[in-house]
Parts: sequence; C-alpha cells; structure tokens
Amino acid sequence: MIRREGKRLNKGGEKDRERSGSRSGLTMRPGPIARNPHELYYLRMQRMREKTDKMEENKAKRKLRVCVATCNRADYSKLAPIMFGIKANPDEFELEVVVLGSHLIDDYGNTFRMIEQDDFDIGSKLHTIVRGEDEAAMVESVGLALVKLPDVLHRLRPDILVVHGDRFDALALATAAALMNIRILHLEGGEVSGTIDDSIRHAISKLAHYHACCTRTAEQHLIAMCEDHTRILLAGCPSYDKLLAAHHRDDYMDIIRNWLGDNVKEHDYIVALQHPVTTDIKNSVKIYELMLDALISFNKKTLVLFPNIDAGSKEMVRVMRKKGVEQHPNFRAVKHVPFEQFIQLVCHAGAMIGNSSCGVREAGAFGTPVINLGSRQTGRETGENVLHVRDADTQNKIYHALELQFGKRYPCSKIYGDGNAVPRILKFLQTIDLDEPLQKTFCFPPVKEWDISQDIDHILETQSALAVDLGGTNLRVAIVSMRGKMVKKYTQANPRTYETRMELILKMCTEAVIDAVHLNCRILGVGVSTGGRVNPQEGVILHSTKLIQEWSSIDIRTPISDALHLPVWVDNDGNCAALAEKKFGHGKGVENFVTIITGTGIGGGIIQHNELIHGSTFCAAELGHIMVSLDGPECMCGSRGCIEAYASGMALQKEAKRLHDEELLEVEGMVDLKKAESVSAIHLINAARLGNRKAEAVLRTAGMALGVGIVNILHMVNPSLVILSGVLAAHYQAPVQQVIGQRALTSAQNIQVLTSDLEEPALLGAASMVLDYTTRRIY
Repeated sequence: MIRREGKRLNKGGEKDRERSGSRSGLTMRPGPIARNPHELYYLRMQRMREKTDKMEENKAKRKLRVCVATCNRADYSKLAPIMFGIKANPDEFELEVVVLGSHLIDDYGNTFRMIEQDDFDIGSKLHTIVRGEDEAAMVESVGLALVKLPDVLHRLRPDILVVHGDRFDALALATAAALMNIRILHLEGGEVSGTIDDSIRHAISKLAHYHACCTRTAEQHLIAMCEDHTRILLAGCPSYDKLLAAHHRDDYMDIIRNWLGDNVKEHDYIVALQHPVTTDIKNSVKIYELMLDALISFNKKTLVLFPNIDAGSKEMVRVMRKKGVEQHPNFRAVKHVPFEQFIQLVCHAGAMIGNSSCGVREAGAFGTPVINLGSRQTGRETGENVLHVRDADTQNKIYHALELQFGKRYPCSKIYGDGNAVPRILKFLQTIDLDEPLQKTFCFPPVKEWDISQDIDHILETQSALAVDLGGTNLRVAIVSMRGKMVKKYTQANPRTYETRMELILKMCTEAVIDAVHLNCRILGVGVSTGGRVNPQEGVILHSTKLIQEWSSIDIRTPISDALHLPVWVDNDGNCAALAEKKFGHGKGVENFVTIITGTGIGGGIIQHNELIHGSTFCAAELGHIMVSLDGPECMCGSRGCIEAYASGMALQKEAKRLHDEELLEVEGMVDLKKAESVSAIHLINAARLGNRKAEAVLRTAGMALGVGIVNILHMVNPSLVILSGVLAAHYQAPVQQVIGQRALTSAQNIQVLTSDLEEPALLGAASMVLDYTTRRIY
C-alpha cells in the first residue's frame, strides 16, 4: 500500500514539474551553467522516482519463497502465526506448506485437518512416521523423512525453509535442506530443556543459517555456540502473538464445558500433559503412572492429553488405559485440542501438571500454576508459577505438589514474548540477502597461541584402555596407558558360574573406571582377552576351554558396553598375545610373525602382512591343537597327540604328579613334597635342573613336541620371527630352536626364536585392540 501511494506521488510530482516548467519557460542548455533551485528539485525527484521504480521492479520480479514445514500439533501452534503473516503479505512472500510427522496419524488426531481449516494450501503431505513408539522407530522415521524430503524440496525450490524446535522430524528437515543448499530459519534455538531434545535442538541450530529465538538467554547461548550474532533475531515466541491477543474470550466457559462437562467451574479443573523422556523411558513411564494415581486421588476434573509420538508413548498410553482413565468420571482423555481452545483451557485451569513445554512457556503468560514432573524442561527459563518436582518418585510427593499449587494465581510472565514476534520475523525475512554466500560462517572466540599445541607425552600418559583377561584361575582388569604401562591392576579369583563372573567383571571394570579419573587416565574403550574360540566381530565367546565353566555362546560385549557406555573389543587370549607383541614387544615393526603362549594351555596368534589372522570360523592359530603324534597322550580337546597334551603346564603337572606318585620326582636339594595336590610343573622343572633324569626326559619330549609343532607352523605360514610367551617360554626356547635347526627346511632353519619380554601379554593385547582402533591405527 505504501508503494502504491508512492507511485501516485511520483506521478503527481512529474505533472507538477511539467506545469512549472511551462510556466517558467525553462530550457535546458549544455555546458557548465548554474542551475536554479527549481531545476535541482526536479532532478532530485527524477532520481528518486527512478530508484523507487527500480526497487519496485526488482521486488515484483522476486518474491521470497518461504517453505514452512510442520511436524506436529505443538510446532504448528508456533508456526501458524508466521504462516498467517506470510499469507497476509502476498507482494513480499510466496508461502509453501509441507506437512509430515504425527500430523498425518489418526491416533494423534489427524491434525493436518486444522491446517486445512485455517485455509492453508498444503503443498506436500509426507508420511514419515514408522510406528513402534520406541528408539528404533524414531531413528527409522528420521531415515524415512530423509528419503522423501529431497524430491519435495527439489520440486518446491524454496529460498528459505522455516523449521521449529527440537523434534526428530525437524532434524531430518534441517539435514535435508542443508545438504540441498537451502537456507534455514530455525525458531526457538538456544533454549535448554534438560533432555535429548537439547542435542537435537542444538544440532538443528548448527545446520541453520538464521535464528529467531525467544529469550535473551537463548540468544546468548546461540552466540556462545559460535553462531553469527548478525543472523540472530530476538523475536519472542510466535504463539504469544495469538495467545496474548485471544485469551480474553467471552465464550471461554463454553469451551471449558465442551471439553470437561457442564458442572465444571473456572479454576477448578486440571490440565495434564506428560511426554516420555527418550533417554529414560522406564522412569518417565513410572512418573506418568504416579501422576495418574495422584490425580485420581486428588479428585478434580482433569483434561488428559495423549503424549507425543516419542519413544515410550505407547507404554504411557497403555498405563493410562490400565488405570481406566478414559472411563473415569473425573477424566477426559483427548488426542488433540485446537490451539485457540487449548489457550482458554490452560488460562482458566486451577493447575497444569506434566512436563510439556507449554507449562513453562505459554502457561506463564496467564499466571496459571504449573507442576513440572521429572527432568524434562528443568533447564528452561520459567516464571514463579512453575513448581518443579524433579524426583517425582512417589505418589505422595506429586499429590502434595497439587495441594500446594492448585487454585493459586501468579503474576503473568512475558519471558518468552510480548506479542510482537511475527512482525519482527517477517521484517527479518525481508532483510535476507539471497545473493550473499550460502556457506555459513562460525564466530569462534579467539584462541591464545600457547593453548593450541599439546604435549605428546601428556597425550600418551592420559589416553588409556581398560583391559580384561579371563584366565582359567584368575580374573584380571588393568588400566593400560598408550605406552603399555600398567597404571593399575586388579585381580580376583575367576568365579565358576556365569552370573557371578559377569557381576564381578562389571564390578571390577566400574571400579577401574572410577579410579581412572583420579589417575588422570581417559579410558577410550574396553578390551577383553579370554580363552576359547571367539567371534571378535560380534563380541561373542563361541566355545570356551574346559578351564572356564559356563562360558560358551556368551555375548560379553553388550553387558560391558551397556554398563560402562564404552566401546568393547573381544578376542582370544592367544590372538591378544600376538597383538601385544606387535604393539609393545618383539613384533613391533615385523610384518610376519607368530606368537605362542606356553602356560596352563598352549595357544597363540599369527600376524601375516601386519594383520591378525582369525580364519573363516575364528579358529585360526589354535596352535596348541596341532597334532604331532597319532597316538600320543589324550588332549583336553578330545583328540590325542596335540602339542598341548605334551607341552602345556597342565601336561607337565600331570607328568610331575605321576613321577611323584611313583616316588621318582624328588631328588637331593628339593623341598619335601608330602601331598600330591601341591605338585606343579615348576617342581618338574626344578627336578630336571637338579639332575633328575626322568624329569629331564619329560621336558625333552615336551620341547620336542613343541618344536615339531612350530616347524609345521614355519612350513605353513613362513613367519620371519617366532615369539614364545608365558611362564614356560624360557624353558622351551633352546629346545625349540634346536628342533628347528634339525627338522625344518633349509629356508626356515634360520628363523629366530625369542622369548617375550612382556609381563602381561594378554592384558596388553586386550589394551592394544582399544588403543590401535580408537587412535586410528590399523587393527
């Protein structure tokens, strides 16, 4: 209207100029002739007219195409005032409306109809909700939205997309628009509510190019998040434009009676609206149940709105129906109330209870008493009308809060707006320059130069892994630094049952994580070393050794990861020993080598081309079960003649007990052995060292068996190094090297056999899985 009047004024000015020119008889001559005031006035008017016409021409050519996307009943109440404002300015804007999310679900009221009733043309309806009301369904809904949105945005080609709030649907919208180079205006960014919504809200803010926030604190939060302050508008909440103008309606009692019955009085009923907290679904459902119990006991007319579609809502609805709320004479359960009517219900309620943002935002504008239950909304700015019950763990506590709040009236609060948000937002949209670079910039605070660099020793000292070793006798946990230093170690006897074993593992790991904080160690993850056959990809122990009972088909990764919230790697103890040598021992820098553990059993690992070999069924490098005799002693695996049946600690202990029973073990200089149960492999080694011929023969046979097995390994994988690890390694090095020299092919006879210098290869190997992967080294 202003521009049309301007045109008439310009035309009138042109006619006045022509009339004045004719009266004065003025003629224009070339050359530097001084112009009189009338001429200068006409020239100025001509320039102004040309400039105005050019602006009109540019604006007539290019309206700002604004796409408003709404996902649910709550965000529409904030977006509708802006949509009406855009629609009222057709010369400036072109409005496109996209509807998705719970708007299109019957269980949530098919609320897209109220958009149609408001006379908006819906350009696209996208069914994006995957039903299930759990965490997985939310993720799948985001994915479905991301699949469908590109076609819609490509067809509409908006100049700017208006997105509201912190819903997972809105995150999908912002992601799609950002990747398609569409400018984004985010409403209500910078706020803090205290739940997973904060993460989603801040993620959308980082994707958005422009921001319209509600409070000064939210504005400061956005600036602190490195957003450009010139692109932040402190507008207030758009819903306040409607509620402040419309809450004084003469027919409010008709609305109240329509929803709650004819006998209800003003300020003598309750509005209840509780949503699930997706990061603590079990507790939020429990709070919902306690709230309903307290409301039933409080015995007041209550309007209960169904929860939103977040994970956990299905369980909450199930609780509501179990309590018989929909049939209770004091209750009215509804899926949706139009926003204009909802304003009246909240304004004149005796109290509002639950955890809806409406309680801490819109209700404050009326001074309605609010009881906020649980952690949701505890981070938001509120007026004095809000009473928080953060630990809503008993019905009595909620009932007492109702007694304190019901029927009170508080001073009206305008923290979130003054009723003029929409004009500010429309003016802000008009200032957007579509020719400026699309790539947003971040305003990072200055960083002092001496704060940039880090000391490598400090990094190596503090980045650590939690290592777990499940042996046949002991259960050990250690905090291991990047350098392989055992910062702290914990040892307990390995329980015999699965339940007690898992309980002890979690207890020891939790204790170690707590200690790590005080030891200045940042735990990057958990590595688990265990006997038996392991699927490291799934973190499952497939088959255990007989030394560890109730330890087959066990998913060990999941319980540890769930308890500690850390990534977990699992592998066989022999493979872990090889990894330990590769990172910390003789295998460092060696491309192909074999590690053999000589302990209670015989195991090992093979490194080929710098990679650990697992095999197709994860039984590669079961070196202890290489057969070196067709009719040798029986092995614990059920076969005969395995290396482990000759050279393991258990095999040597068995032979030591046999010699002791035959009174052939003890020689002069040995400690007197009275009980066969106390005889071990060490006694056999000591007896051989003191000249016992029988003991020497047993060790010679064991060394020969191990050596022949290693020769077979050399002929199969041709490593450049063999590393013996474990308590018996030093006793086997010489005989193994001798057998290789005698029995191996000429090309393999010079392969070196070394004993490991590592004291805890299983723990170090478990730690190396974590440290190599989390620091982006090859594993």
